[in-house]
Amino acid sequence: MSANEGDTVRVHYTGKLPDGSEFDSSRDREPLEFTLGEGKVIPGFTDIVEGMNPGDTETATVEPDRAYGERDEERMIEVDREQVPDDIEVGEQLEVQQPNGQRARVSVAEIEEETVTLDGNHPLAGRELTFEVELVEIEDEG
Repeated sequence: MSANEGDTVRVHYTGKLPDGSEFDSSRDREPLEFTLGEGKVIPGFTDIVEGMNPGDTETATVEPDRAYGERDEERMIEVDREQVPDDIEVGEQLEVQQPNGQRARVSVAEIEEETVTLDGNHPLAGRELTFEVELVEIEDEG
């Protein structure tokens, strides 16, 4: 029985960047559970799992357009230094309120004397990602 759209699956995975460094892994915790086609994981991850059978292991590279998208320079915003906490550092994550009232996570990209540049891109945007995926189980609906 292979994994198809609509199936709830459990997988173990390890995600790596092009330099081989690991950015995430489920190996030291419970397998990741999700339903294929619901959009809860990046499209490229779904592409890997679809068609796999329990026990199968696949390694595949996912391009940015099937992962977290390309970096968007319009998501870089400059704010007055006094609008952010005094003790922030480059790379730190902040939560900001958007004009529409929704909250968004940004990272501090640059700190100048009078301004701070915030990056609203996902940290993995623009990156090619390689996943090693093992399909542990397809949930039995019946």
